[in-house]
Amino acid sequence: MNPYEIIKRPVITEKGTIQKKANNQLAFEVDRKANRVEIRHAVKKIFNVRVVKVRTLQMKGKVKRVGRTLGKRRDWKKAIVTLAKGENIEFFEGV
Repeated sequence: MNPYEIIKRPVITEKGTIQKKANNQLAFEVDRKANRVEIRHAVKKIFNVRVVKVRTLQMKGKVKRVGRTLGKRRDWKKAIVTLAKGENIEFFEGV
């Protein structure tokens, strides 16, 4: 699988910003079929950084309501990637 198909987008939240400063961890939305090894190689190839650890979570979509109609957001997979000391990704700086 292409690395750009595995890593879909960064997840930038308040908690993610705290994790970045404290533990050098970044969160990404990834393909639901991707495993930890594939995620590690994709981050390494796209951003040219050393990855220490990858943790994955299956995120359940929230149930949303518009008037009388109930709907559900899609389920997705989140990866928390720990980078080696001294490594960083440019677009996360200043966030």
